[in-house]
Amino acid sequence: MVELLLFTGVVALFGLAFWLTTDSDDDNSGGGLMQPALVPIRVRPSR
Repeated sequence: MVELLLFTGVVALFGLAFWLTTDSDDDNSGGGLMQPALVPIRVRPSR
């Protein structure tokens, strides 16, 4: 039983380490969150 718990803990630690070292979803792979893109919106000139 101890071997099973130890094996599960080791696998969980390796999984956590792999998850933390994978690239994030941003474009430059610098970590952190993606920066929002500014989209121009046309407005009518007021008269």
